[in-house]
Amino acid sequence: MSGTEELLVEADRLAAELDRADPPTLLDVRWRLAGPPGRDDYAAGHLPGAVFVDLDTELCGRPGAAGRHPLPDPAALQSALRAAGVRAGHPVVVYDGGDGMAAARAWWTLRWAGHRPVRVLHGGFPAWVAAGLPTSTEPPTPAPGDVTVAPGALPVLDAGEAARLAAADPGVLLDVRAAPRYRGETEPIDPVAGHVPGAVNLPAPEYVGDGRFPAAEALRERFAAAGVTDAAPVGAYCGSGVTAAQAVLALHLAGRPDAALYVGSWSNWVADPARPVATGGTPGR
Repeated sequence: MSGTEELLVEADRLAAELDRADPPTLLDVRWRLAGPPGRDDYAAGHLPGAVFVDLDTELCGRPGAAGRHPLPDPAALQSALRAAGVRAGHPVVVYDGGDGMAAARAWWTLRWAGHRPVRVLHGGFPAWVAAGLPTSTEPPTPAPGDVTVAPGALPVLDAGEAARLAAADPGVLLDVRAAPRYRGETEPIDPVAGHVPGAVNLPAPEYVGDGRFPAAEALRERFAAAGVTDAAPVGAYCGSGVTAAQAVLALHLAGRPDAALYVGSWSNWVADPARPVATGGTPGR
């Protein structure tokens, strides 16, 4: 498989894989930051055989000082994944409502937990429907899985490490929130506006659109314009580590599997009033 094929799967290819005797395990992780819960969307229609897994309560820990979507407790995550039928070494495909953010965070969480064979359905549920493929309203009853969660298979940044990366030369800490939030002009969710000093703003729409990624070379060019070179360690953050997980997926597609996620992101950074907050435009690179 190419690097892209190990990370993304198109709807038609997934349909063919689901016709096999031992198909991939499907996880529906549809989620909204605000609005109706994803479980309602799942009940209205999902990929046949898909199991719903809740991003907020099963793939992340409880919100608090560690952030709005902190790392999950490994034992709790293992229990949730086994209940969803995830088996050791068996392929998993995750999908969401189309923007790719929740699916990317699910992909990242499974990879971080040591489960490598996991891909994102490119374009999510809308891509499946647009391809004319069947859906179901019947919830499956998967056989219990036997996956073992072994945390630490992907790099993670805490607040101190994020600050050091942002200040390093070479080194790039990407802030993938919208530019007004980065500049400190507005903050609709967290109590303080601004960014980690030294972080570089690269809003998510500059490298992904409607949940679909451009070719690897285009991704490399976009990240290079933000200062990401082969010699520069790179990490990403957002508001709570969901959109930034999609940035890490994009960096993997661009050939940077060493990219780190600041899981706590801005919601963790501002939980400590002693941490400095910068405002204004992107630092020069």
